[in-house]
Amino acid sequence: MFKFLAPRLHLLPVSLKSNQTASSTMWRPRSGGLGMAAVSYVAVDYLRHLSPTWHRRLMPVLWSLLALVAVSRVPIYKHWSSEFRSLKAFVASMVFMLLTLLLEAGCVRFVTVVLGLDWHTDTHPLPDTGQWFLLALNEKLPHALVGILRARIIGLHHFLMLFMILAFSVLFDSVKAPGLGLGARYMFTMAIGRILRSITFVSTIVPSPRPWCANVRFGGYSYPHHWAQKYYVPYASDSNAIRQVLQQDIAFADTGELLGGYRPDWGPMSFLIDFLRPTPSSGSWYNLLRTAGGGCNDLVYSGHVLVAVLTAMAWTEAYGGFSSGFIWLLVLHSAQREIRERHHYTVDVVVATYAGILIWKMTSFLWSAKDTSTSRRVNVLEKIHSRLTQAAKDDNIDEVRELLREVELVSLEDQKAPSKNMHLLGSGIVISAIIIVLLALVLTSDG
Repeated sequence: MFKFLAPRLHLLPVSLKSNQTASSTMWRPRSGGLGMAAVSYVAVDYLRHLSPTWHRRLMPVLWSLLALVAVSRVPIYKHWSSEFRSLKAFVASMVFMLLTLLLEAGCVRFVTVVLGLDWHTDTHPLPDTGQWFLLALNEKLPHALVGILRARIIGLHHFLMLFMILAFSVLFDSVKAPGLGLGARYMFTMAIGRILRSITFVSTIVPSPRPWCANVRFGGYSYPHHWAQKYYVPYASDSNAIRQVLQQDIAFADTGELLGGYRPDWGPMSFLIDFLRPTPSSGSWYNLLRTAGGGCNDLVYSGHVLVAVLTAMAWTEAYGGFSSGFIWLLVLHSAQREIRERHHYTVDVVVATYAGILIWKMTSFLWSAKDTSTSRRVNVLEKIHSRLTQAAKDDNIDEVRELLREVELVSLEDQKAPSKNMHLLGSGIVISAIIIVLLALVLTSDG
């Protein structure tokens, strides 16, 4: 294509030629120690079960040390321009994720209260072969190993913190920049996963593996919502009624007067009353969403395992190595505990695993560990192709050199020395991110 430029290849800048010959399809970290940071955090936090006193002493020290080390890298970080280009995607992904969490909370509240407390108490859990398998293992494995499987080594806030450690490691060139791009992909993927999860568990209501949960965690009505009174209760257990509703395809049963409920004045948000089923002591609609938590139905699929899998996928792609294997071991431990402690059925864990993997694979447009500098140079070269051809025909060596320098600058634009204002903005981003981390850890510390 450019063979007429062959006699002039010596005119190419040295850095461009070296980039063309040594470019790699995957970015490689320039520093290690990330795995040790992950192991240290999990180990220190596990002290809350072994020695709460030492945990209270060491955990603030560890957090402070990680924060100070991150801030100290701001003046010498070279990729602030790429971070600022990813800032809009990061903020948009965060807003999108918060909105999906709000939607999920509403769905959780609905499936928990729509059938009433009596349904939760009277409905038996579904048979789960995964639970049987773990109980059988308890009889076969050594007690020490069973104790490890039962131990609360890892939780939701741990996986969030492990991802934060991964994202902040861009400051040390351990992970390909931009870190905000990696964070945007993580939050966007989680938001998509939460939407799919909400659609899934609100479509078919599944009884909880813990039948007592609703009575312990939720107050409210013992009887079903009037929608369930009309469309579910008459056809829940009577086989003749089920056969007739299949034949007639209408809700034919005479339910008499339907029982209602408390209807507060929520103004424009009053449309939520039938979904949230408030009581006189419930407070505002926002309070009901805030306290929805994990609900008391089986929510297909597991949100905890989804977060764990996304963290492991991010770690595997961005850093790799033996430390990513350690993260996947933590995912497996967390997954079996979800089943063992009956927070979820096995199907929830299995679906969350492959859903997280597939969704992560589909969102590489936000951030990827692949080295895109070569493709960007090729794109620029294609754009200047006609000008470069004309300059070569005209034997305009200076013009050829200038055009090739434009291609070289594509590789160097992220390596520019940051200005003072860029340092200040970068410091603001790091401090804001640390605050977000602390809030996330506080809000998820109870699992």
